[in-house]
Amino acid sequence: MTNRCVFHVALLLCFSTTALSRSYRLLRLQQNRSSMACQKLLTHLNGRPESCIRDRMDFEVPEEIKLPQQLQKEDAAFIIYEMLHNVLEIFTRDLSNTGWDEAIIRSLFVQVHQQMDRLRTTLAGQLEEVNLTWGNVMTTLQLKSYYWRIIRYLKDKEYSSCAWTVVCVEILRNFSFINRLTDFFQK
Repeated sequence: MTNRCVFHVALLLCFSTTALSRSYRLLRLQQNRSSMACQKLLTHLNGRPESCIRDRMDFEVPEEIKLPQQLQKEDAAFIIYEMLHNVLEIFTRDLSNTGWDEAIIRSLFVQVHQQMDRLRTTLAGQLEEVNLTWGNVMTTLQLKSYYWRIIRYLKDKEYSSCAWTVVCVEILRNFSFINRLTDFFQK
């Protein structure tokens, strides 16, 4: 009887691991597709960045984002979620000086929200109860500081058209980092 119970538990663990693995593979495909759509939308917004070259700024992307070490799938998902959340927060600022097409902004919001929803669904509560390690805490703090610098820059430049162009280029870079982090879902 005990062997039968152990067999059932082992079988259940095997199926749940397989299902979670497939879920991450599907998430990776969906995230990559959605990130590419966001990059395309941002490219449409960005007009002529070369005209704002004097306003360029190094916002100092955290090294953990540029060159991530070996991450767990959950850690990568958590970092991506935080990045997407902050991108949305930036684009809720004063866009009046940009002259951007509102339909493109709405499409960008929809894509980012869909990515966040997929992450939430796949992790099923792990985002709220993430196993915070010192590395996760430091990465989260560095991310918040990075996005704070972007928001501070926009405020200092009074949300000018060139400031938004510079920020748009930076957010475009963010999606390439997100794509790199999404690759951890296949491991």
